[in-house]
Amino acid sequence: MLNQFKAARRAAVPIIAIETADQQALVREISKCNENVPVVQWNIINGLVPVNQLGAELVNNICAGDDPAMVTGNPVEMLSKIVKAPEKTIVFMSNMHRFLSEAAISQGICNLRDVFKSSGATLVMLAPSFVLPTELEQDVMILTEKLPDEEAIKEIIRSIQQDAGIQKINDEDKIADTLIGLSAFCAEQTLATCVKKENDEIVIDSKLLWERKCKAVEQTPGLSIWRGSESFEDVGGCDNVKEFTKAVIGGKDHPRAIVFMDEIEKSFAGSGSDSSGVSQDQLGAILSFMQDKEVDGMIFVGPPGAAKSAVAKSAGNCGNIPTISFDLGAMKNSLVGKSGEQTRKALQVIEAISKGRVLFIATCNNITTLPPELRRRFTMGTFFFDLPTKDERKKIWDIYIAKYDVKDRSVPTDEGWTGAEIKQCCKLSSKLNIKLTEAAKYIVPVAKSAAEQIDALRRLASGKFISANTKGIYSMNTISVQQTSSRKFE
Repeated sequence: MLNQFKAARRAAVPIIAIETADQQALVREISKCNENVPVVQWNIINGLVPVNQLGAELVNNICAGDDPAMVTGNPVEMLSKIVKAPEKTIVFMSNMHRFLSEAAISQGICNLRDVFKSSGATLVMLAPSFVLPTELEQDVMILTEKLPDEEAIKEIIRSIQQDAGIQKINDEDKIADTLIGLSAFCAEQTLATCVKKENDEIVIDSKLLWERKCKAVEQTPGLSIWRGSESFEDVGGCDNVKEFTKAVIGGKDHPRAIVFMDEIEKSFAGSGSDSSGVSQDQLGAILSFMQDKEVDGMIFVGPPGAAKSAVAKSAGNCGNIPTISFDLGAMKNSLVGKSGEQTRKALQVIEAISKGRVLFIATCNNITTLPPELRRRFTMGTFFFDLPTKDERKKIWDIYIAKYDVKDRSVPTDEGWTGAEIKQCCKLSSKLNIKLTEAAKYIVPVAKSAAEQIDALRRLASGKFISANTKGIYSMNTISVQQTSSRKFE
């Protein structure tokens, strides 16, 4: 970031917008390298305040000894007064994403362009992210400060270690991995609050550290870290997709994080006709990220309850890497540009956590509504999850009978049942203390309630998608389709 800023200064760029997660730290870093020029910083509470001695002289000249908060607290007034700043001055404005929609402020920034270009001064707008108004798009250079890398995080760890009097940290790499994805300040505070005394020794509580990290990441709209303990052993069937996923996670350049997008078609269905521009904005952000970062991805297609989500959620635990739930709906905003802004911010956090090595897994009940350009980005293939076979259903019964400690093991007729329905039957049997055959009377299998949709999915997948259950391309079983279809007449 410092190198980019220096290059912009050498080119006399008059207006810069920097996207950063830690505005104060960035101001300090840039100021250290510019001690010989006036540096001032503005915020809505304090007005214009000096950052160095030359900056103090500039503030005195503008305010004439009066309180800067009274004289320059209004951003429009400050922008009109700063026009007369000396050559090479740097003016920071904090949290500018809150003010750019105001016409007077936008005009005040426009008025500075030619004046600052001539004097070599620079207006630096700071914010977590920016959506520029149309009139500023061609006048402002946007720079993005990346979140701290592994080495920067390790420096923070060593600083906390020294301050806390910890003799040695054996799992520095693991702690650094946990803190990746946070700003420097947030990482420092998170780690400092996890230092505790144990058996007369100062140690770091790794479980608390992980929970604090999760909470910090979840401050980003649409992101949450899956905390479940599911493994592939908890999923009956789906042997082919489980084997393939294990190979990807354990292979060369293996992912360092899984991004789970559940029912992705609900977020992007009809994006081409979305008059608000919201879905197109998000779609563009996702497409650009996946292509620019060469992100791998898989799409899981199949009827509800066929273990698509279960496999996706278990993938991270299989490789001992985080699974990040990516909720596009939570990132939506009625303002055009804001949804894309929030989506790009979430992707920036994901890139930091994964160090650029991430695997996207999306589940989908109806792939026909997905934009084709999005489907092409999931380069690791589309897997079709059919209803489980008789042998697979037996494995699933065994898993959930044991999990819910079901006493009665007399399995009901389960032709066409999904894993989710078997789970619900076992859960009901345990909760109501009734036999499985009795609990089955409260289950309506999706093979009955959505027979036509399942038939259509099978026909669509046959010869086109990879089978999640067996090796090779999925081939529709005519007999099973006829059986499924016949149920709608029962």
